Amino acid sequence: MQFNRVMLGGNLTRDPKLQILPNKNVLCDIGIAVNRRWKDQEGVEKDEVTFVDCVSFSKTAELINQYFKKGDPIFVEGRLKLEKWEKDGQNRSKIKIVIETFQFVGKKSVDEGAPQDGDAISTGRQRNQTQRKQQAAEAGVARNSGRDG
Repeated sequence: MQFNRVMLGGNLTRDPKLQILPNKNVLCDIGIAVNRRWKDQEGVEKDEVTFVDCVSFSKTAELINQYFKKGDPIFVEGRLKLEKWEKDGQNRSKIKIVIETFQFVGKKSVDEGAPQDGDAISTGRQRNQTQRKQQAAEAGVARNSGRDG
């Protein structure tokens, strides 16, 4: 079994960087800082920050670029992707998150026209998958409703 799913909530570490690729697809790079706070054995509060690079494509990329800036909170869901390259004769690698959906977190001004706190944004493919699941569930309910009695 293989499963590659990541969910993160944090704050943008820099303004989104939008790029248009040669194939006309849109890409947006962001960085997210994810904080963890806990108490050690002596009861002293400790903080740990993890910095994660993320990338999004198409409409998701455009929306993130439009509505977010450095410091804004965001919740993302996606998958891990290993990128490999060579620099100065050394093999390098980095794990990134490929964002498939995101949610607005915190308060956005209605005047800004942004979706409100908790609004989820997903790609067309994911909306289609969700719709198919809902249709299948409804069809199952319709088939089973005639069996009661």
